[in-house]
Amino acid sequence: MSTLLKVDNVVKNFSGLTAVSNVSMYLDTNELVALIGPNGAGKTTLFNLLTGVIPVSSGSIVLNGDNGTYPLNGKPAYKIAKMGLSRTFQNIRLFKELTVMDNVLIAMTSKVKESFIPTIFRFPSYYKTEAKLTEKAKQLLEIFELENDVDVLAKNLPYGTQRKLEIVRALATEPQILFLDEPAAGMNPEETAELTQLIIKVQRKFHITILLIEHDMSLVMNLAQRIYVLDHGSLLAKGTPEEIQSNPAVIKAYLGEEVD
Repeated sequence: MSTLLKVDNVVKNFSGLTAVSNVSMYLDTNELVALIGPNGAGKTTLFNLLTGVIPVSSGSIVLNGDNGTYPLNGKPAYKIAKMGLSRTFQNIRLFKELTVMDNVLIAMTSKVKESFIPTIFRFPSYYKTEAKLTEKAKQLLEIFELENDVDVLAKNLPYGTQRKLEIVRALATEPQILFLDEPAAGMNPEETAELTQLIIKVQRKFHITILLIEHDMSLVMNLAQRIYVLDHGSLLAKGTPEEIQSNPAVIKAYLGEEVD
C-alpha cells in the first residue's frame, strides 16, 4: 500500500478555542480506517477540514495522486470533491425534494465536461451525455438494490435507505477516499448490521480508501484496519483495533477512569 492522504500538524481555532490541535495522520490506498472519540472530541471538525468545508488554521493536508502531490489547504469543497475526496454527513443532507435518481445524477455532474452553450441550447451532445449519466446512475443504484426507488422522492425513503442513498451519492463522484460521518447514527441493530455489510461491499467493489467516524464500537472493531482516537481535539492514540481496545488512555477517555 502507498500513502494516499497525509495530514501534518493540522490545527483549527475558533475565536481562541482550539477544536483540533496538531493532529497528524495518514490514509493508505484501499484501507478502512476509523476515527473515534468521545462527543466533542473534534472528529467532525477534522472531517470538515479534510474535505474543505472549513479552512485549516495551520498545518498541511496533502493528497498523493498518480501524477504527483496536491496540497489541499485553502481549496474549496467542490474542488476537493473533484480531486477524489467525497463524504456523507452526520445529519443526512440529501436533496429531499428530488428523486433518488436526481440525487445521484447531481453528484455525477462533478465529472461532466459539457460546456455551457450545448447545455443551454440542448445540442445533441447534451442528450448523449445525459443518457450516459442516467445509465451509469442506474447501474450504481442496482448495485445497492435501489433500482426500484429511482422515482421516489428522497424524503419518502425509510431512514436506513436514506443513509444508503447518501453513500451511493458520494460514490457517484468516483472518489479515491470516502469519508463516512457516523453512518449508523439513528439506526437499529438490524439496520446497523446491514450497513456494516454495505461498507464492506463498497470497499471491495470500488477499491477505495474509507475513513469512518462512528460511535458504535462493534461496527468499528468489525470493520477498521487501523483506528485513530481523538480527545479534546488532540490525537490520543492510534493503532489496530486490538491495540486500541486495550489502551488505558482510551479506556479512561471513554469511561472516565483508569483501569488496573
